[in-house]
Amino acid sequence: MTLLLLLLGAAPLSAQRVETVPFGDFEHWTVRHIRESSAVGGELKTLYVVGPDEVLEGNRVYDYGRTPWASSNAYAKVAGITKTSLSAEPDEGPTGRCAKLSTVFASCKVAGLVDIQVLASGSLYWGKMLEPVTGVKSPYSFMDWGIPFTERPAALLLDYKAELPASGTLTRGTTFRQTTFPGDDPCQVMLLLQERWEDEDGNIHARRVGTAFYRISRSSGGWVKDCRIPVIYGDARQSPQYRGYMDLLNGKNALYALNGKGKRTRIREEGWAEPGTVPTHAVLHIASGSRGAFEGEIGNTLWVDNVRLEYGR
Repeated sequence: MTLLLLLLGAAPLSAQRVETVPFGDFEHWTVRHIRESSAVGGELKTLYVVGPDEVLEGNRVYDYGRTPWASSNAYAKVAGITKTSLSAEPDEGPTGRCAKLSTVFASCKVAGLVDIQVLASGSLYWGKMLEPVTGVKSPYSFMDWGIPFTERPAALLLDYKAELPASGTLTRGTTFRQTTFPGDDPCQVMLLLQERWEDEDGNIHARRVGTAFYRISRSSGGWVKDCRIPVIYGDARQSPQYRGYMDLLNGKNALYALNGKGKRTRIREEGWAEPGTVPTHAVLHIASGSRGAFEGEIGNTLWVDNVRLEYGR
């Protein structure tokens, strides 16, 4: 009996476990071949989706049913013109493949005359891209943010490498107009756990269950292994780790999702859930910038690998 009590006393109160999220090792990618319109050159472009190894020919809308991941890579069809944008792609990492996210200009000349440039920060997120994208107004509305999720992880883990020019000059680029202004643009990792529900009018409401943010403001000088980002449960404003950018997402920062009728709908984050609340959805977003749509620092590059969730700590 004494030995049994000693063994029980030495055991941890809760076992810790770490789980790799589906396709979170970035070893597998679907390759898509999209033919752009002749008005913008008619080239055959390649886009990538984190998911099953497969090659898709033809201008096909992607079926996201087999992967939780979508990205900033865009298959757009605006005013009858098909155009693509590539800012997330596979690359070689320390132990295999990883994901490379880059802040770039997506540019083209329509009929060889009209020069269009749109700034895009490379990103991966849990959810779906609602293709084809048909305009630059309200870009988040073409993204179905989040996946069903009912667990309560203690932390998000990942490996990363960052290269940031840190010039202090940012660019805002939307279609025909580009401007520069002073500021910084850290890379960002965001995990939000939400309790969502839909009212009889199809509006999507949410309370924030868990909050995890990590910003990278300088080049890492190599790979950073096992970066741990703790999840704050309940009202994150009460935590010493809280920063203003962790606040509820509403207004111009609001995310979107498809409601029960299949309509793109703004997610209304209306408050902070009680600490013991079980989430219904998770939003994971990893990006080479944190300024939002069409703003950032050209040249920001973030490599990520081995995305995992830690439980029981």
